[in-house]
This record gives sequence, structure tokens and C-alpha cells, in this order.
Amino acid sequence: MARYRRSREQLDTDDLPKVRITSQTLRQAAQLARYLLPYKMLFSFAMLALVLSSVLGLAFPAVAGRLVNGALAPTGPDQPWYQSVDATAVVLIGVLALQATFSFLQGVAFGQVAERCLADLRRDSYALLIRLPMSFHAQRRVGELSSRIAADLALIQDTLLTTLPHCLRQMAMLVGGVALIAWTSGRLTLVMLSTFPALIIIAVLFGRIIRKNSKLAQDRLADSGVVVEETLQGVATVKAFANEGYEESRYRLSLEAFLKAALRGAWYRGGFVAFIVFALFGAVVLVLWYGTRLVQTGQLSVGGLASFMLYTIFVAGAMGSFADIYSQIQRTLGAAQRVLELMAEKPEVPSAPPLHVQRVRGEVAFEDVAFRYPSRKELEVLRGVTLSVRAGERVALVGPSGAGKSTLVSLLLRFYDPDGGRILIDGRDARDYDLLALRSQMAIVPQDVLLFGGSIAENIAYGRPGASHEEVVEAARQANAHDFVTSFPDGYQTRVGERGVQLSGGQRQRVAIARAILRDPAVLILDEATSSLDSESESLVLQALDRLMQGRTSLVIAHRLSTVRSADRIFVLKEGSVVESGTHTELMTRDGGVYRNLSLLQLEPSDSPSPTANMFP
Repeated sequence: MARYRRSREQLDTDDLPKVRITSQTLRQAAQLARYLLPYKMLFSFAMLALVLSSVLGLAFPAVAGRLVNGALAPTGPDQPWYQSVDATAVVLIGVLALQATFSFLQGVAFGQVAERCLADLRRDSYALLIRLPMSFHAQRRVGELSSRIAADLALIQDTLLTTLPHCLRQMAMLVGGVALIAWTSGRLTLVMLSTFPALIIIAVLFGRIIRKNSKLAQDRLADSGVVVEETLQGVATVKAFANEGYEESRYRLSLEAFLKAALRGAWYRGGFVAFIVFALFGAVVLVLWYGTRLVQTGQLSVGGLASFMLYTIFVAGAMGSFADIYSQIQRTLGAAQRVLELMAEKPEVPSAPPLHVQRVRGEVAFEDVAFRYPSRKELEVLRGVTLSVRAGERVALVGPSGAGKSTLVSLLLRFYDPDGGRILIDGRDARDYDLLALRSQMAIVPQDVLLFGGSIAENIAYGRPGASHEEVVEAARQANAHDFVTSFPDGYQTRVGERGVQLSGGQRQRVAIARAILRDPAVLILDEATSSLDSESESLVLQALDRLMQGRTSLVIAHRLSTVRSADRIFVLKEGSVVESGTHTELMTRDGGVYRNLSLLQLEPSDSPSPTANMFP
């Protein structure tokens, strides 16, 4: 249960891990600043607009104070027009208009920079992610990688778009506001500042308690989300075992745990709000009282007091926002670290110099190949495997589960490189070929076909992007898929659903075969391509596979030995080694042989395989 925990909540940016703000974490995050360089002029303009907007914001209390003093001052014919209340009000409106204008320009400019930078970063992150080796993907969960692209980058975007401008503005307001209130009245400033330490200490303590409880509540909510996710994914199993009541009980208990933490958090937040209301307004009353005394003694004008109170509100607002800003920056630094860790990964790269070829003949050889998976170095999967396949030959790889059959295919596709020995393609080391060029010469039809959520035509064309509709249709005809495709109302534009769930197993297999036919590979790999099909679907799929294997080097992984009896050669693997090889007839004559024993275990006395049961007609 714990390993699925918070699978959905990873996308909640408010619940992402935080890191301490240090010079090291700031330097690491600064590495992402290179994405700002293409837009440095626009970013500079945004900064200028922000500075001007902040300066105009600080000018507002001073002009407002003049307006108050003007209302109290006697008027007369000798008073200059620019000192009148009307003129001051016009100036005040002008300041507001200019501030609004620069705020608008700042928002648009920062938005442009943030969106463009994040689009570049998303593009680079995704491009790197799909180019990372299988050894990387085998050790990562899809949810974790999706979170890097979704939640982490969204948090960085939010920081560039709102947090950074807000932080700079509040810093300007804080520094400028403190300087101006000190200039307005030093004695009143000391009274105001004397209230800050106690407020800050209590607010920090409340904040820690609330954050800790909030994290606990999020954990409990995540647990309940796991119950929902697992139940809905396995709803058929739940119903088959009549466990609706059990699952409802699980969900109720997890919700009760969340509710307990959430209600406790409501008490904490209510207490914090009450404290803030009393403390802040109490501080305002204290400052207002002392300022009134200064006005009474003539040490401060009424307009000066009004300006002072406005500056105080600005400073208090700036200080109050820094807790959220600090927390946001902590989350952003954590997100930046995770993105940088991803960007530091090394993608799959071909060996230099790459050997570019138009088309390989399809000769494949494994020479004394040894291999251990990077995540399981203690387990030797292949040990000294040596075999060769001639161009155009149809070869079967058989053996018990865990013998290393699928690992051989993964090495041939260069998902991994062998720890020892080498793999040859047309007599050359596979590592001498350009990686993408080599894989473009191969195609695989797996047992569990993965279709993308688009149309049937798009899934077939995935074998050769850019293929014409006529080529897609011809590939479908050869794969015995055209008839069932055209029976759908939308034909080739029929949506297959997530992972192809709208199609049956046999239909998915035939779409995968059409995809491989369209690719026109030199080397074809069939991994248990018919093991889960009914007899009718198997017959159609085998006919299509026979067309597909014509003139190609074919490697077939099979557990059902009756499907590979007519293979040109059969290699038998056991415990990571090739223990036997030969034709079906040759292997069946070896008393005590692995293949003979496996075949006799699968073959019942009443068995009489039909012609279509053989993958090599």
C-alpha cells in the first residue's frame, strides 16, 4: 500500500517536498536561469516596469498625506493652484493610473517570459526523458516521471509568473516603506517596530504547527485516494469477490483518519486567525494612539499620520507575505533540484563514429554474451550465450520462464548493452551502428500490445510516421485487419481508447502486425504474439504473421512449443545459457533433452494440432 501512496497527490504543488534555502541550493536553481537568456530583453523590461510600479506605489501614501493636509489647511485666493485639494487629487489619480499601467506591463512581460521559458524547459525535459535508456526507466515509476513534467515544472512556472515578481515587489515595499516611515516620524517608527518581534515569533510557531498538521492531513487524504484508485482499477475483481463492503470500509476508515487531522487543523487555523486579528489590529491601535498624541503635541501633522499609517499597512502586508513567499521558494528549489537531476541524466547515444546503412541484411550473432540487469547486479541473467541467425532465417527461442529469452531481445534492440561479449549485426558490432538507425531496421510484435489512445490509422502509421493512408490500408489488409476496421462506423478513424481497450486482443495484435508490416523491418521479433488469443483470432493472426515473416530474419519467443515446430532452427535456453539447438525433429530425438521434456509436458495424448497452430506454416 505504501508504495502507491500519494500517486495522485504528487501533482499537488502545495504538497511537494521543500528544501532548505542555502547558497548551494540557490546556485543549483540558478542553472535553470539559462532558459531566461533568450528572453533577457523582455525580462529586463519586466524588471523595469516592476521597479517603476513599486516606486509609484510608495508615492501613493505621501500624496495621500498631502491631500489630507490640504483638506485641513485654510484656502484663499493667494493659494497656488498646484497646492489645492483638487490638484492633489488629480496627482493622486495620475499616480494610480501610472502604477496600474506599469503593473499591467510588468504582468504581461513576466507572463511572456515565464510561459516561453517553461515551454522550452518542458520541451527539453520531455525530449531527454524519452531518450533516456531503459536502465533508467526500469528503476523509475511512471508517476514519478510524470510528476517531474507536470507538478515540478508547473511549480517553477508559477514561481516565475507570480512568486518572483511578488517577492521583488514586496521587498521594494518593505525597504522603501521602512525608510519612508522612518523619515516621516522616527519616534513613531520605533513604536511600530517594537511590536514586530513578538508577532513574528508567534506567527512562526503557529505556522510550523499548521504546516505539520496540514502535511499529516494530506498524507491521510492520499491514503484514501489510493483506496479509490486501486478499487476502480480492479473494480471487476472487487465485484467478482463481492468485496464492495470491504472496500467501502477501507475507504471510510481512511476518510475518518483524514477528517480527524483536518478538524484538528481547523482549530489551529482558527486560533491563528484570531491571533492575527487581535495582534495586528492591536498594533495598529497602538501606533494610531501614539501617533494621535504626536499630532496633539504638534510633532506630527494629520497628513503625516495618514501617510505613516498607509506606509505601515504596506510594510505589514509585505512582511506578512514573506512567509508564503519563503515556503513557495523552498518548494521551487526542491522542484528545481529534481528537474536538474533529470537533466543531468545521460541519454542513449550512438557510439562514434556511427555506421549509417540503408538496410541491413539481417544476420544476427551473439558471441559469448553475459548480462546482469543494472537494478539486479547480483543476478546473472545471461552467461556465455553464443548463437547465430542467418539472414532471412526463422528462429525460435524457447525455454522455461526466466531462462533469458526476453533479455536476448532487449539486448538485440539495444535497450541494454551486454556486460561481456558482443552482439553482431551483419558481422559488425551492434554498438558501431547509429542507435536510431539500427532500431529502425527492427520491429517487434509483443504479447501485450500497447496501442496509443488515438485512431487505428494513427496506431498503424506509428510504424512509419508520414505514411500515406493508402499505405496504412495496404498494411492493414496484409495483417487481416482491414475487414474488422471497416466494420466500425468511423473506419480507420476509430478511436482505440487508452492502451487500446476498445479493441479485442486479436484486433490489437493485428493492428500491431500492420504497424510492423508498414515499418518493413529487416529483423522481426515476435514475443509470444499469439499466446493469449482464441482459436479464430489465432488463425487470422498467424496468417498475417506468415506474410510478415516472408524474406525477413525472424526471432520468435514461444512458450507453446507446438507453434514453432517448423522453425528453421530452435535455440533452447535454460538458466541464461543456450543448452540445445536444432530443428524440432532433431531436438525431439535427444533423450532427456530440455526441449523434448518441455514438449512432452505440453503435449497431451489427444493433441492433434491444427495446421494454423504452427507459427511457421
